[in-house]
Amino acid sequence: MKKALKQTLLPLLFLSLMATACQDSGDLGGSAEFRTTIDSVSYSLGYYYGTSIADEGIEDFNYSNFLSGLRTAVESGDPVFDEMAMQGALQNFQEDLQAEQQRRRMEQSEANAAEADRFLSENAERDEVTVTDSGLQYRVIEEGEGVRPDEESRVRVHYRGTLIDGEEFDSSYSREEPAEFPLNQVIPGWTEGLQLMSEGAKYEFFIPAELGYGNNPPPGSPIEPGAVLIFEVELLSILD
Repeated sequence: MKKALKQTLLPLLFLSLMATACQDSGDLGGSAEFRTTIDSVSYSLGYYYGTSIADEGIEDFNYSNFLSGLRTAVESGDPVFDEMAMQGALQNFQEDLQAEQQRRRMEQSEANAAEADRFLSENAERDEVTVTDSGLQYRVIEEGEGVRPDEESRVRVHYRGTLIDGEEFDSSYSREEPAEFPLNQVIPGWTEGLQLMSEGAKYEFFIPAELGYGNNPPPGSPIEPGAVLIFEVELLSILD
């Protein structure tokens, strides 16, 4: 919902609404008041812009300077420094932020690597677990009787994804709606693993990071860089 509001409301309404909001900005730390529709919308816009700032990981944000720049733009005033300098400041900050995020990802990946190796080594010793040449591990919960998909197939599945500590990060069962996708457009562990299954089968996959998301997990996900992924997957049907 946040993404949709940012994409639709913000570009269309920001300047007109903030022109009104800036007239009575007052103390940035004060309590919000909601007497009119514009009060509610102004607060909502501020909140969703704030989530973008928080998502970027900006610390010690200068609210006073932000409001000063905002007011200058809305009132068509002259900025303190020229646009080229502002663009340069933003670009330099973005580069520094990306470098810091990369450093943190590498630290997380290294910390998770030892735990992943221990888990996968112990898991591979279980009698019911099979390890493929790629390092994918799987356990057959129930065999199917239908055909097997190939790499180009589109499949319909039910699944539940967890981390090695048992935390669930995704589940079609929770959504009460099976997922459909082509096997060549998912993580390598899924592309390989689903081809081992026949229609109607149910497997459990233990996917090393290199067959999962590696050091670049989906934004906002509890999956950390270098994490092992565990999926319980039921192949309902092959769609083509």
